[in-house]
Amino acid sequence: MAVILGVIRMVKGPSSADRIVALDTVTTVISSMLVLLALFFKRYIFLDISFVFAALSFTSVIVIARFLEGRG
Repeated sequence: MAVILGVIRMVKGPSSADRIVALDTVTTVISSMLVLLALFFKRYIFLDISFVFAALSFTSVIVIARFLEGRG
């Protein structure tokens, strides 16, 4: 449910900052779901995937925020 609401906020967000926060929220929720899947299925490769996904997500949010800051 949180992912769906976050995607709606990304699409309808009134400002670019709202869209960036929604993107960060969605990727955090997905990363958390991967950790829970790793614990539930006892497949610890999901932890590695979650770590890489979180690192790429953090980097992308920082890059987008820097781009928008320079543009404003």
